[in-house]
Formats: sequence, structure tokens, C-alpha cells
Amino acid sequence: MNGQPNTRLSDLFGLAGWSKGELARLVNRQAAAMGHPQLATDTSRVRRWIDTGEIPRDPVPRVLAVLFTERLGRVVTTEDLGLVRQGRPGKRQGDGSVEHPDGVPWAPERTASVLTEFTGMDLMLNRRGLVGAGAALAAGSALSSAMHDWLHADPALAADAPRTHDPLHVDPAAADRYEAAPIGSQEIEELERSVEVFRAWDASRGGGLQRKAVVGQLNEVGGMLAYRHPDHLQRRLWGVAANLAVLAGWMSHDVGLEPTAQKYFVIAAHAAREGGDRPRAGEALSRAARQMVHLGKPDDALDLMKLAKSGGGEEALPRTKAMLYTIEAWAQASMGRGQAMRRTLGLAEDLFVSDKGDVEPPSWMQMFDEADLHGMQALAYRTLAEHDPAAASVAQRHAKLAIELRAKGRDRSQIFDYISLASACFIADDPEQADRYARLALVSINSNSSHRTWDRLREMFRLTAQYSDYPKIQDLREEIKLALPKGVKAGGRTARA
Repeated sequence: MNGQPNTRLSDLFGLAGWSKGELARLVNRQAAAMGHPQLATDTSRVRRWIDTGEIPRDPVPRVLAVLFTERLGRVVTTEDLGLVRQGRPGKRQGDGSVEHPDGVPWAPERTASVLTEFTGMDLMLNRRGLVGAGAALAAGSALSSAMHDWLHADPALAADAPRTHDPLHVDPAAADRYEAAPIGSQEIEELERSVEVFRAWDASRGGGLQRKAVVGQLNEVGGMLAYRHPDHLQRRLWGVAANLAVLAGWMSHDVGLEPTAQKYFVIAAHAAREGGDRPRAGEALSRAARQMVHLGKPDDALDLMKLAKSGGGEEALPRTKAMLYTIEAWAQASMGRGQAMRRTLGLAEDLFVSDKGDVEPPSWMQMFDEADLHGMQALAYRTLAEHDPAAASVAQRHAKLAIELRAKGRDRSQIFDYISLASACFIADDPEQADRYARLALVSINSNSSHRTWDRLREMFRLTAQYSDYPKIQDLREEIKLALPKGVKAGGRTARA
């Protein structure tokens, strides 16, 4: 007990709309259902949790997390409730210590338990048909400030993880959520292959259909990490966790679960850092930056990109750095900063061609090829064309190159290429060509579960308005309306295409 009100718990308690007595009864009932029939909570204890910051003993924090998750319809963890006894506050450069609202970064030994708890709650929402809504995204500046010093510190897995005389040690607090046992290199290889399967499916069909499977696999890996393996295996397992967390975040973003996606990107950065892979941590944060641009928050994206580039370390390959610069350029384009965008894309091109290919890129970078480079350049120039229509012709050139170079199985990226190309044609006052490429995008969009493709399609629909007197464009507008899922309006503007 610290004598100070628990504002996190108080805020969520207010949102839930319970009385203190009602919450006490629900805690007792849920605890019994979770195998703890001896638990007896009353109104006065609930009052102490909220008003004086008393942290109840296990399993009460986990019980409360389940109750609030169910009530609010989004993932709520013990971190969110302010019920974690040990943690490490974030550091703000030149400004002392500041605690981030989401507890970022948490203490290293907490990463596996945070990962497992969050995925478990996410799966519970999936099973019960609820959606992750109502939470707020943390601003890019808040995330980068909280994580700066932590990400730049030397990763030291051996020092971070608790040890006993037994090298295969399991944290007892994790025992009831996963029956931890040692695994070997063969099992880790199988997990690494599963990541590749999930990644290929996501690139082809979007994140909706496989998101639950990825979250479930990540939950299993979190449990495995509760067991202390030899360092070489533990690092590989952290790598699997980072890759799965990025996928879970990207798939969540793809289906519009934005706060959930952001949490997974942060978890991925923690996991990569625990495994000593700074470039992977930087790439995970760059995903959060891409999310911010998509949601119309390019200034937050630039904050995150500064951290992603600096925190990735010098060991990042030129191609990885090139990818990071393309995201930064997209954010600059969203703000109408044409000169800065062109300069940044120039750096990306130089880095990309300087990569001699003599070092095998990590699995998570193999998707960023020449087609992706042109696709991101097309997106940046098409976005800039909203401010400077002259950029539309350059966007068309890059989009056509991306389409020409796209490998089979990259269906979602190809849809984006066609939408970028059609949008650029509309801006360049070429409705005939725009109609052609828009229809190519519509051919496969219905077999894709990506909400982001719908967002981009809505942006393209907005550009058709000035040509609505053209018979072809009238037909196209009707086809776009039919292609969008029920309940999704064609005229909305929720993201920058």
C-alpha cells in the first residue's frame, strides 16, 4: 500500500459502471470459477485498492483483469489496472523519470508474463465474440520517450533474467498459466517455420482469418519463455516471440484493432530486445509508426521513427535502414513536406542498392524487396500528391514498377499498388487509366480480409467524386460500394491512402 489512489484502476472502474460491492461479489465468483473458492473479497477491500493504492495478492489482479476485459470488451491487463508490484519506470531524456500510462517499458523479467497475460486476454475476447474497442492509442512521443533509454541500453539476457542453480528454471508465478517444460532446437525450428507460414498467409490474404492462430501460438511461446533455457535457445525463442508479436500486431492493425496492435508492437520490441536483436526491435517500432501514418498521425509516426532508427543499432543491414527511411518518407509526405520526403527517399534508394547481399537478411526482412521499395515510394508520392499534384506522375511510375516486380503470393501488396496507381491517375486528371487500375484492384479485394485495403479504397472513392458524371466512373463508384463490407461507408476518410 502506498497511500495514493490507484488512478488506473479508478478510471477503468468508472468506465465499467460497477458499484464497489458489486465488483467484490464478481471477484469472489470469478475466483471460484478459476479454482480459488477460498477467496473472500468485500467492499472495504475494493475501496482500499482504488483509494489507497493497495495491491491485492495473487490471484486477485488476474481475476480483476478477466472481469474488466469482459466488461469493457477489450484487453485489460494487470499492468493496465496498476496492480503490478514491481516495474521499472520509463526515462524521459533530460527530464528525469516518468511513468508511462501503459507501463512501458516494464522490467525485463516481466516481458514473458506480460506477453502471456495479454495474449490470453486477447484470446478470451476472440472466443466470446467481443471486439477490442474503446482503448486509446498512446502518442508516438509518449512511447518513444518512455522507451528511449531502455532500448539504447546494452541488452544483457543473462543479467536480465532471474537465475537459480538450476539453469532450467521456471518462474513459479507462471506455473498456473502454462505447464512449462524445456524444449530443444528441433521444437524451436518448428516454431520458426510456423512463423513463415503465418507470414505468407498474412501477405496473401490479410490478417483477419489467421490472427487468432498467431495470438494463440504467441501465447504458447510466452509460456515456454517462463522456463529458463540455455542462452542460445532462449535467444532464439525470444526471436520467435518477437516475430509472432509483430505478426499479431500487424494482423490486428489490418482488421482495425488499433490499440491492441500497438500493444503487440511494443511487446515485440521488448521481446526482440530481450533476445539481443536491436534491428528487430527497431523494425517492430517502425510498424507502430506505419500504423500512426495510416491513422492520420504522421507527427507521432516521426517520433517513433527516430527511436526505431536509433534504437536499431549499427548492426542493422542497409536494406533494413532503407525500409525505415521509406516509412519516414511516407510520414513526411502526409504532412506535405515534399522536399524532406524526396531527400529521405533518396537515402532509402542509396541504402537499398548499397546492400551487396553478402549477408543473409533475417527472415523478417525478406519481405522487403525491390517491389516493396517501389510500392512504398508510390505510396509516399501519391500521398504527397494531395498537397502537390505534380507528384502524381512519379507515384504512377513507382506503382507500375512495383506491380511488375511483385512476387506471387503478395496479393494484399498488389491491391495496394493498384489503388495507389488508380488514385494517382485520378489526381493527375486521367480518369480513363484510373478506372482501369481501380477495377484491377477490385478483382481480388473481396478475397482479402484486410481492413486497410478498404480504408485505401475509401480514399480512392473520394477522388472519384469529381468525375462522377462520367458513365464509367459512375459504374466504378457503384462497384466500390458493393465491394466494401456491409456497414462500411464508401465516403469515409479514416486514413491517408
